Amino acid sequence: MLDPNDIIKIEGIQKKYILGGEIEVLALRGADVTIKKGEYVAIMGPSGSGKSTMLNILGCLDRPTAGAYFLGGDDVATMPDDELSEVRGKRIGFIFQSYNLIAQLTVIENIQVPLFYQGKDLSETYDRCVELANLVGLNERLEHRPNQLSGGQQQRVAIARSLVNDPLMILADEPTGNLDSATGLEVLDMIDRLNADGKTIVLVTHDDYVAERAHRVLHMKDGRIDREVINKPSQN
Repeated sequence: MLDPNDIIKIEGIQKKYILGGEIEVLALRGADVTIKKGEYVAIMGPSGSGKSTMLNILGCLDRPTAGAYFLGGDDVATMPDDELSEVRGKRIGFIFQSYNLIAQLTVIENIQVPLFYQGKDLSETYDRCVELANLVGLNERLEHRPNQLSGGQQQRVAIARSLVNDPLMILADEPTGNLDSATGLEVLDMIDRLNADGKTIVLVTHDDYVAERAHRVLHMKDGRIDREVINKPSQN
């Protein structure tokens, strides 16, 4: 029976790729992961360890070849593509290294993007988006476009966008990778505050300093969780 506090539960996940029509690559080899509501978990591993594949599966960007993935109690591993897309839009907030903002849109419009794809009335959710812009300190830049913002400000927009649907978890992929150390620290402080407010955070990183801020660090090797390090107990 699933624990209702388990936001993520992965059991025996495997992912197989066929390259060139004949070469079989097993990127995940039976990984098991449980992440509870309000946890802050970092995933680390060298190139080829499977962490990018794990990221894609956790984010419902790909589906496993075998095994189960329960997100908020639902086995998303077996969902058809249209349902999986809906889960991705409603239950997961994404923060990417490259920000992934739309250049032609303003700050407030970029925050609204997930709502647009869900067919929601943007006029009815405008105030919510303004509140999120205020939360990340961009209340005076609502009509600016990405090319008028610094890297740190663009990442703040991405953080606000990740929160707009009140997701079950926030999945951050190298969120400070394109930032200088001082700006990266500001972004990490913001992620810490989101977790302190109860948000479940899963962060993929190669940086030991970034990973040390998480409650737990999962080290991947050869497609499996090789070891787990507890940095500090979860407060949630």
